[in-house]
Amino acid sequence: MSSTLPPAYIQATTAVNAVPAILEIHTPVLSFAVQHSFVQDNLANLYGKLSRKANTGSNGARVGPGWLKYEWNDTVWNLDDDSDYAIFIWRQQSQSPNTSSVALPPPPTLYFQNPETPLPEPPAYCNPSFYLFRPNSVSSAASIRTGKKSIKARHPSKHTDGVPQHKKDFIKFHSENGVRTVMGKIGPVDGVRMLLKQGYRHVYMSRAFAKRHAFIPKDATPGSYGYSGLVNIGKWPLTLGRTTTTHTVFLSEETHFDVILGRSFMELRGVKTDALDPTSVVCMDTGESLECELVIIRDGKGEIVTIT
Repeated sequence: MSSTLPPAYIQATTAVNAVPAILEIHTPVLSFAVQHSFVQDNLANLYGKLSRKANTGSNGARVGPGWLKYEWNDTVWNLDDDSDYAIFIWRQQSQSPNTSSVALPPPPTLYFQNPETPLPEPPAYCNPSFYLFRPNSVSSAASIRTGKKSIKARHPSKHTDGVPQHKKDFIKFHSENGVRTVMGKIGPVDGVRMLLKQGYRHVYMSRAFAKRHAFIPKDATPGSYGYSGLVNIGKWPLTLGRTTTTHTVFLSEETHFDVILGRSFMELRGVKTDALDPTSVVCMDTGESLECELVIIRDGKGEIVTIT
């Protein structure tokens, strides 16, 4: 009988054992290594290990989706969920040498960056092993056609638009972290854009949306549906696709989205995402696919707003 499990899980107990249980971690300011077993550990274990490790630049924040990336075939890939992790393991396993080979491949490398922390700028130290700080591969050799020194080689090019290259790379880094949104109905309100984010635990509703649609009184003030931690505003039906489920909803001060669907929703509906196609969202409880739009939020100045 054929298996539907990803190749990474099918073969994890065979050839993947050849991969050293060491991960090299490069941050914008330092490099370090951690032990990690591809057989006994999982992505949550790795997040926890990096969260507990001292002096990594995380500033005590909990490591989660959006923090880790890796390179494969000259492309940078996210390591945000179990699907990403399964593909990562499979790719590392595919690099493992034959059992007859003596040489081992280099330890897998991950890039570790707090999405809420800006990249360092010179004269501050910038780790050259972090992929955004690698030296440009532009040749400084003499021009073959003219036989003269390249003007660009003798005089490093200026940023014609006034934006340093590392700033552009930083923007590109975060622009890869667009968030998944779906359209649905909560309570009596239809056509609501909702953020689908595994980093949140519950289902949340913004205060402004809750007031506007009478989920809470319009005259609610601090102390009454106030600003003192999470406030439970009851159970509400939530419809996505053809299916309606009921969830406990908490009041949120989030201003970018009216409703946030966290792990309680994703686990109940068995939501499955695809690392290679961020717009693919399937609810395994019914097998239906949801229409998903990838959204990148910018503020009034055009700067990217990172949703963690």
